[in-house]
Order: sequence, then structure tokens, then C-alpha cells
Amino acid sequence: MSDLSAFPITRRWPAAHPDRIQLYSLPTPNGVKVSIMLEETGLPYEPHTINIGQNETWTPEFLALNPNGKIPAIIDPAGPGGKPLALFESGAILLYLAEKTGRFLPADPVARIETIQWVFFQMAAVGPMFGQLGFFFKFAGREFEDKRPLERYRTESHRLIRVLESRLAGRSYIMGDDYTIADIALVGWVRNLVGFYGAADLVAYHELKEVPAWLERCLARPAVQRGLEIPARP
Repeated sequence: MSDLSAFPITRRWPAAHPDRIQLYSLPTPNGVKVSIMLEETGLPYEPHTINIGQNETWTPEFLALNPNGKIPAIIDPAGPGGKPLALFESGAILLYLAEKTGRFLPADPVARIETIQWVFFQMAAVGPMFGQLGFFFKFAGREFEDKRPLERYRTESHRLIRVLESRLAGRSYIMGDDYTIADIALVGWVRNLVGFYGAADLVAYHELKEVPAWLERCLARPAVQRGLEIPARP
């Protein structure tokens, strides 16, 4: 049996199955990337709900795993060389799990780096911009009298969703016929933009054809449906 006692987070969130990947997360657009990937690959894992509303990411135990205080994070008891590996940042975790399993990341060098490129596009552009739009449109930011921040993020989100629209023209998925970690990285954010944030009208989502069809294809996958609900919300 694996010994995870060296990780302080396991004292606050004990591992019932220490031989499995330990997932510390919440079903946010970033969090579901990892739960979807784990469901898609079939890797055994144990999810732990981290209540960000109660600031649990800022506890000493969580910060010992991720000093940036954000979900998701994992511990893989069977990391490289058979040693436990702690990892944070959703994009890095996607890459790690893809390489660990040999799935959802093309073997061809050109296709591989192009897939990673689109993961970085999500990390650097889509996530930050859609997230800020959500803050200024749905959450506390909507009370701000100055609407310039909302307009800034609305305009950029409108542009970014059309970058995806162009990319998906003639393609079933970001990389063509093959579903990859690029799709897994993006699906939760697009779903949130038009669903949870209620910002479809703001970005004129109704004008699009390719993105809605892609989103429907992704959401039809059983592993995606399961991953979107893991871990259980507090």
C-alpha cells in the first residue's frame, strides 16, 4: 500500500485509497478538466472536495500541495520511477495524465505540439478572459458603476469564441477527428460562458455554428458528463 503521509494535505483530507490518484478539486471550469481526463482514461482515483467558498485552498495543508492556493491539484502515488508525485496547474496535470496513459495527446510530434498550443491558448486566454467576464457580469463585479471592465472582457471573450469558431470549421474537434486534451481543456469554459455565466447574448453565441456543435459533441461523451459532477459540491 502506498504511503502518502509525507503530504500534509492527506491529514486534512485522508486517503481512503492511497494507491489511487488523489484529486483535490471542485467542479469549476478548471477543476473539471482533471476529473474529465481521469474519467476518460479510466485511471483509478479518489476525489476530495475542496470548498473554495470556505477558503480551504488557503489552509496550510492545501498550500503545502499547491503554494498558489488554487484547485485542482493531484497526488499520483505511482509517479515517475514509482515514486509519489504532487502536481498542480490544470494544464500541467492534463499533459502529465496524457503522457502517463498515452491517450488524448497525438504521438506525431507536429500534432502533439499543436495540441499543446491549444491547451496553452485556453490557459493563457480563454480561462482568464471568460472568468473575468463572469465576475463582472454575474458576480460581485456587476455592481461596479464603471462598466469599462465588463466591456473589456466582453469584447475579448467575443473575439476568443470566434477564434474557436474559425478553428473548428471543418473539424469535429480542435485537432480534427480526434478528441484530445485541447477539447478537455476548453469544454468546461465554453459551457460555463453560455450556461452558468449566462453570457451567451453578450458574446452573440447565437451567431456561431461550429462552437455549439462542438460543445454538444463534447457534452454527449459519458466521461464528460460524469467528470462535470466530480467531486461532489459541498
